[in-house]
Amino acid sequence: MHLILFLIFAGFCLAGAVNLLLQTHPINSALSLIVVMSSLAVLYLLLGAEFLAIAQIIVYAGAVMVLFTFVVMLLNVGEEEKTHGSKVAKIVGFPAIFVFFSVITTVLLEAQRRLDMLKMGGIQLSDAMTTIRELSQVLFTDMLLPFELTSVLILIAILGAVALARKEGHS
Repeated sequence: MHLILFLIFAGFCLAGAVNLLLQTHPINSALSLIVVMSSLAVLYLLLGAEFLAIAQIIVYAGAVMVLFTFVVMLLNVGEEEKTHGSKVAKIVGFPAIFVFFSVITTVLLEAQRRLDMLKMGGIQLSDAMTTIRELSQVLFTDMLLPFELTSVLILIAILGAVALARKEGHS
């Protein structure tokens, strides 16, 4: 049952990501991104990471995406014009994608090889679980300053978007 749900929501996630890229209107792209974020939350839930799933819904699918749609509506961006792209981007882009996926594949295969070597040597990775209490203790004590600085940075970005969106003739 978990595999079927995983495949369904992975499909939703991929379909939302493809739709995000194919949309010409920014609001539709933002709504597709909300589908991607919500599908990721369900995938986290299926993998047993309940805290990440709830954080994904509250922070990303909730707050950040509402902020994105608010800014897009505030800027009143029209429909995107389709272009054929530059020739240089196509010439450089396809080999760059091949190199990127080759590096990712090499890193994953090397990590799997090292993990297999650790298991053969009798060394096992720890099964230590981090509780939400421990995570919140770190987030709201040790990492409080970066946490608050991030919220101030987002507030500055919102104010900058509002300032850019203001019409020249209005005060």
